[in-house]
Amino acid sequence: MRLRLVRKHTTVDFFKSWKIWIGISAVLVVLSIVSTLTMGLNFGIDFKGGTTIRAESSTAVDIADYRAALEPLGLGDISIAEVFDPSFRDDQYVAQIRIQAQEGQESIASDIVLRVEAALQGVAPGISFPSVESVGPKVSGELIQSAALAVVIAITVVLIYIWLRFEWQFAIGAVGALVHDIILTIGVFSALQIKFDLAIIAALLTIVGYSLNDTVVVFDRVRENLRRYKKKDLTEVLNLSINETLSRTVMTSVTTLLALVSLFILGGDVIRGFVFAMIWGVLVGTYSSVFVASSTLLRLGVKRDWSKPSNTDGNQFANIDA
Repeated sequence: MRLRLVRKHTTVDFFKSWKIWIGISAVLVVLSIVSTLTMGLNFGIDFKGGTTIRAESSTAVDIADYRAALEPLGLGDISIAEVFDPSFRDDQYVAQIRIQAQEGQESIASDIVLRVEAALQGVAPGISFPSVESVGPKVSGELIQSAALAVVIAITVVLIYIWLRFEWQFAIGAVGALVHDIILTIGVFSALQIKFDLAIIAALLTIVGYSLNDTVVVFDRVRENLRRYKKKDLTEVLNLSINETLSRTVMTSVTTLLALVSLFILGGDVIRGFVFAMIWGVLVGTYSSVFVASSTLLRLGVKRDWSKPSNTDGNQFANIDA
């Protein structure tokens, strides 16, 4: 017996209240923008600057013990990750410790480095710091610009791809859904003041790919059904297409969420922000593929026969072959 999360033939009317869904999305986008402009983002070390310490010891790295030892120092945002390299000796264990820039300083002072070393001696006797490097505000500013540029380039490439594969109406719908997902994700990070670093930028780009994949699956079926049912109203065709792909959409989302929720619970602090962004992105990406992208397509209209040049624009269905 095959497992089904959605029954085989569904007839859900997704566009009965499509204006309400678009209105809800518009309100959430506005609230996200307002939150980002007023509260700002809780930038991590990557964007605020700070100091990276390479720590070596002869005992295995326990990130939880390291973090517990450093927490009483009150140094703010601290990131700890174990480093692996085949060239390391059997008794060589390396950790990368990143500490945010202290107020009024571009890098942490030498006395703070000594305090960090002394604190870690209790959990890793004989620990040493072969290198201490600082990331200043200038480099951090360049990282912010590069991250924003990466997101803009990804959306632009998506726009061109969808435009070439389908029609411009499909491209506008797909990009509208992607922008919707990114703004809502940034907004929830601003509202909850979750640390925003380069890992979250990677999550945003992953969300773009996931949401686009969902949207393209729906749009492919829409295009097939527009050719097949030339007399059906566009709303009927969209409803039919979404219902036909609904089982696939739900199954993909649920299986992805199962893995992500497991990582969120068991993965630890290092990847929790990234995983939270992915969980949120899967939810809003699935929603936007059905309601935002398709509703935008319904509003713009689309030509019905790809074998002939379009004689009409928008949602006008004159000169259509029966």
